[in-house]
Amino acid sequence: MRISEQIFPRCTVLIGSVNKKGEKNLMTASFVMPVSFEPKYLAFSISPERETFRNLRETKEFSLNLLSKEMKEVAEICGKYSGKDVDKFKLAGVEGEEGEIIKAPLVKEAPISFECKVEFMKKFGDHFIVVGKVVKEHVRKENFSPLLHKTKKEFMEAHAL
Repeated sequence: MRISEQIFPRCTVLIGSVNKKGEKNLMTASFVMPVSFEPKYLAFSISPERETFRNLRETKEFSLNLLSKEMKEVAEICGKYSGKDVDKFKLAGVEGEEGEIIKAPLVKEAPISFECKVEFMKKFGDHFIVVGKVVKEHVRKENFSPLLHKTKKEFMEAHAL
């Protein structure tokens, strides 16, 4: 049994990234956690085969965008396709938004987005842990039901906070 099937539910987010050429990408992630209250730090786990991983190594920044339960299809699309092959913003029907501090895109429809600078990346097993310092947060909606992930294509709903 995979660890993702044993430890659930987990918040579902979109990680926004950009490469040095300015090409933007989104990646669905659920191996995510807060690390510190003050200053705010967030961490997530990523496979080194991902396009987002290459972008993070190049630019050292990302956005972390929390998803509401209504955004399940967006999460599925951004988790199914590679940013090398398709424009995930267009395919998922979401609008990219420029950050105030970082160049990585935010997701305008996300209830909460964090602009982050990478401060730590280290390999653990088959994934890397990425820790980012939150340099700006965008709270568009405080009361929402987050989209929770169980495993593979299984999502769960939580009640509004």
